[in-house]
Parts: sequence; structure tokens; C-alpha cells
Amino acid sequence: MPAKGVGVSPSVSPTQAGSRPRSPAGRSRTSVAVVGAGIVGLSCAWRLAEHGHDVTMFDPAPGQGASWAAAGMLAPGGEAWFGEEALLALGTSSLRRWPRFAADLGRTSGQDPELRRAGTLLAAATGDDASDVERSVALMRRHGIAVEPVGRRELRRREGALHPALHGAYAVPGDHSVDNRRLTAALREAVRARGVELVADHADVVTTDGTAEGVRTRSDGRTHRADVVVAAGGARLRETTGVPPALADAVRPVKGQILRVRGGAGLLKHTVRALVRGTGVYLVPRDDGEIVVGATTEEVGYDEDVTVEAVHDLLRVAVQVVPELRGCRFTDAVARLRPGTPDNLPLVGPADVHGLLVATGHYRSGVLLAPLTADAIVAHVEGRPDPMPEADPRRIARRTAASPTPSPATRGER
Repeated sequence: MPAKGVGVSPSVSPTQAGSRPRSPAGRSRTSVAVVGAGIVGLSCAWRLAEHGHDVTMFDPAPGQGASWAAAGMLAPGGEAWFGEEALLALGTSSLRRWPRFAADLGRTSGQDPELRRAGTLLAAATGDDASDVERSVALMRRHGIAVEPVGRRELRRREGALHPALHGAYAVPGDHSVDNRRLTAALREAVRARGVELVADHADVVTTDGTAEGVRTRSDGRTHRADVVVAAGGARLRETTGVPPALADAVRPVKGQILRVRGGAGLLKHTVRALVRGTGVYLVPRDDGEIVVGATTEEVGYDEDVTVEAVHDLLRVAVQVVPELRGCRFTDAVARLRPGTPDNLPLVGPADVHGLLVATGHYRSGVLLAPLTADAIVAHVEGRPDPMPEADPRRIARRTAASPTPSPATRGER
């Protein structure tokens, strides 16, 4: 177990890596500064520490960004659309990693992130809605995702709380879900158990002659030397100085408002995604009776206010799917910012600064892609093949050079 630390001695440059000590697994031990302690940043830090690297994290409010608001759906088919086959492939690859990731995390942290494997039910309120669901199903099937048709009688047997008028239903048995807040707590305990220091402060990347040499904390101006810096600041990447401007500007905030209600345990057994007259809604149950209802998709800059309109609209649609929600207790409404990119693919890998890696831009798939992202960051640090080359951040600079004014890709709820 390597000792905690903030990086190499100021007298040793990141390029003088030949004399680094070896980890117990025989790998070169690298000092890494991770900026951002949401689910993605925590996952990267934990896996890096498990591989024997010296890791320090920097975040003034760990786990309180988009990670706090997430629903925790592990459903790659539901988050991809036509033209986004690369994102779908990344999602399915990461989903396969989730059972081991959750088991390892439980052993390390002693906490259960509540991985549920009940699958997802897709349902529609009208014939037009059913046609849209069928198009999504066709896309999933083309990419090898098992999807089963479910008749009305079978749908009611599986989920008696669903409105009897719903039809056009399908089951996606391979989908999972996880409790995002339990997951965050387990990850924080896991990094602590692996000796990762968490500094509750903003940090900026320190660069010299095109090389990242560590980070500087804002409250005291202290420089923390590191061989590698991982920028995992989510939608606020552009607030981290030292990140190449073209890359920082490629990440935009996409507001999502999400609700939590509490009913009796077992009111819902599956994640339910439904279309109601063109409006999408999802309901994700927890073991303790909580149900997460989401979510809006709003291009409104850095606004994180919860609005009456959003709460009303989400609940209005949700009770048309599960009428018994009317009797549930309303417990939470929160708005957070997802990190979107022009092509809706994440940015994971090297930036155009030596020693700087990026892990952001996951939009609505941050929880799903956390295991794959962590594996990719470890691979980059250790010089091994990248398991998600589609997410190479350097594609942004190439596209910017080819087209100086790219238009952000946006889409609403499906």
C-alpha cells in the first residue's frame, strides 16, 4: 500500500519517471491528482489507488454535483439514439463491468451500493408513443441488447401498479440500476480505505511548457505536485484553469431536475421508462420504497433552481404511469448540471497537455460509464491500451480545426 501524498518532489519533473518506485503488483507507481470528486472522479481515484498509485483528490463539495441528483439507471439502450451507436457500445461495455465493480466496491468499503438487476420495462400510453418505443427497441436489438415484448396482461402481472391503459410494452432484462447516493458514499469510503487524501478545495491545473506538473489549491495558493492530473470536474470543466480552452468550451451544462417520492416497499419492482403523449418519464425504485422520478433536460446555462413547472410536469406524467404515486410522500426535488458535449460522447483520455487526462462529458451516462471510465484512466496512466478510444478528447481539437464553429448536439427527453 503506497503512502498518501500529493506527488513528486518539486525537484523531480514528471518526465523523470524512470526512478519511480514499483507498486506491489509490479507496476510503476505514479502520483495522480484528481480534480473532481463526483462518481466518475471517485471511481477513477479508487481504481488508481487499487493499482498501487498515489492519489489525491480535490473538490470543495465531494459528491454534491450531478452525482447527487442521478437516478442510477444502468441502461445503455435507453440513453442512446440513432446516430449514437458509439455511445451505445460504450454503455454496453461498461454495463458488463458493473457486477464486478459493485462487488469489489462492497468488499473495499463495507457498504452496499444497492445494485438491482430487475431490468427495465418500456411502456407507451398511445399508439404514436408505442411507435417511438418500437423504434428504440429496433435500435437496441440491432446492437445485441435483449428486448422482450410484454402484453398488457403480462405487464400488469409484472407491475400491478402500472396504469391499465399502458401498452406497447417491452422488457429489457439485462438493465440494472444502482442507488447513486449509496454508491457515492461507498466510493468515498473506498478511496479513504485505499489511502486517498481528499482535499476540500477548488484546484487548478499547473502547467509549464505544455506539461501538467500538478494542481494549485485556490484557498491557499499551494502547489501539489503530481505526475498526472485527471480533470473530472463535470459540467464545470471550464472553471478549472489549465485545461485547454477548446476542450473546456466543448463541455456545456445541461440542467436536469429530478424528484424523489416514497411509498411502500415493493410498489415498483422494475425501472419503468414510459412515453405519455410524446413526453418521456422514468421511475427508478429503491429497496426501501423510494422512487426516483425524472427528469428534465434544459439548456439554460448554469441555472440550478428547482422550478414549480418542472415538478408539476414530472409528477403529472408520472401519475399517468403509476396512479398510486398520488398517495406517496414527496421527499426531494433537486436540480443539477450534466456535462454535455457536441457529439454526446464523453471526454476520457489525454488532453493536448502532457500529463493531463480528462474524464468528463458523460451527459446522462455518468453512473453507467463510471467503471469503464475508471478502467480507461488507469490504462492511460499505466500506458496500456485504451478500452474506450471513441471518447478520446483530442477529437474535439481536430473537429474545431476542421469547423471553427461547431453546433452543440442537443436532444430532449425520449
